[in-house]
Amino acid sequence: MKGIVPAFPTIAEAARLIATKRLSPVELTRMLLARIELVNPKLDAFITVTADRAIAGARAAERAVRAGRKGPLLGIPLAYKDIFETAGVRTTAYSRLLTGNVPERDAESVRRLSAAGAPMLGKLATHEFAIGGPAFDLPWPPARNPWDPRRFTGGSSSGSGAAVAAGLCLGALGSDTGGSIRLPAAYCGIAGLKPTPGLVSRRGVIPLAPSLDTVGPMAWTAEDCAILLDALAGLDPGDPASVAGPEVSYARSIASPVKGMRIGVLRQFYERDVPASPDVQRMMTASLAIFRSLGCRVEDATLPPVRDYNAVGRIIISAEAYAMHEANLKTRLSDFSRVFRVRVLAGGLLRAADYLAAQRRRTDLIATTARLFERFDALIYPATAGAAPMLTEQRPDDGFLRPLLTTVANVAAVPALVVCGGRTSAGLPLGLEIMGPAWGDAAVLRLGHHFERAAGTRSTRPPL
Repeated sequence: MKGIVPAFPTIAEAARLIATKRLSPVELTRMLLARIELVNPKLDAFITVTADRAIAGARAAERAVRAGRKGPLLGIPLAYKDIFETAGVRTTAYSRLLTGNVPERDAESVRRLSAAGAPMLGKLATHEFAIGGPAFDLPWPPARNPWDPRRFTGGSSSGSGAAVAAGLCLGALGSDTGGSIRLPAAYCGIAGLKPTPGLVSRRGVIPLAPSLDTVGPMAWTAEDCAILLDALAGLDPGDPASVAGPEVSYARSIASPVKGMRIGVLRQFYERDVPASPDVQRMMTASLAIFRSLGCRVEDATLPPVRDYNAVGRIIISAEAYAMHEANLKTRLSDFSRVFRVRVLAGGLLRAADYLAAQRRRTDLIATTARLFERFDALIYPATAGAAPMLTEQRPDDGFLRPLLTTVANVAAVPALVVCGGRTSAGLPLGLEIMGPAWGDAAVLRLGHHFERAAGTRSTRPPL
């Protein structure tokens, strides 16, 4: 197989070239490994590079293509957040407690992508046990933002966001408990989907707070996220929370028109609850105009305050994370990062009554959010109140101080996609969040895909 390797192909573009034998999976993988070697020292996006495994997977994919096999992920190099178990490859969750952890099996999501023919480039930086960050007192440094390495990538799928944006891999997996896929997507200018809970298996993924944990795709475009979701979605009998979900091809459905779709604007979220920067306000104004130009019906909508969703999410995350780690917190406290201790030890002060009250309030918020989706096909708002802050500006108690816009979808148990909505006057990306009803993953991906094409935000990569 011969041909010139494009510098920054999307999954969809690379798949078409591989299928027509104009792009060699081996040459594509070699190019990405060379880029990782050159760029990763500036970004610390990868904690482990599996070069031999990647080349072996690419060679197997190339043989399969020559034998006539087809598939949208065949020969597409991917990487995984380091809480996804990988057979024979260290999985640390960015914690001293797991420095020697080498799983025997792949996580179910990793297995499915490998079965689809995707070579594994390696494991990506995260924050300790996937709770917030960054921490500077761990054996590995935090990942840095490709648009400005002095800046935060968002947590905790930090390496996934940085690696995809910098073109070190064509796609990645992340996990999202309060925004950990969508925050890096927003700050790094990529697409990231938090699916409907149960749609993607969590088996083999180190948990943070099982009531809220989800697993989802991160890629340069919404279309690429849809391609990944096609391989990931589906019932896993080994995961008790797994649900079969709708029988739909997410990749094929994104091309359907969006004209006539009803979009609710949660203006209160970014004007009153979490006041957004002037850049974000301008991005939202421009985004609304784009959806109207696509034929969508755009109206204002209202939900309970962002702080209500965040109070519920913070109590559930703190209580469940403390319960998961209580034994080690009592015997190995100093082995955890300061950020982890600040964010998790508070869970030891919560009573059962507090936790149950939060779960009851969550039930109310799920029902309230679902009722609004009787009027709207999707709800939109910014993913963050501003562009990526400096790494050094992040505080260990930040999750308690400021509510996150992204936590709304976790508590409401609905899918949410972040795409790049525009950039600041300084060139930093800004994220637009599209939230849909439960099992409405196809609709949010379709809206994200049409928005990206109309907005033209996919033409510029970080200036590395």
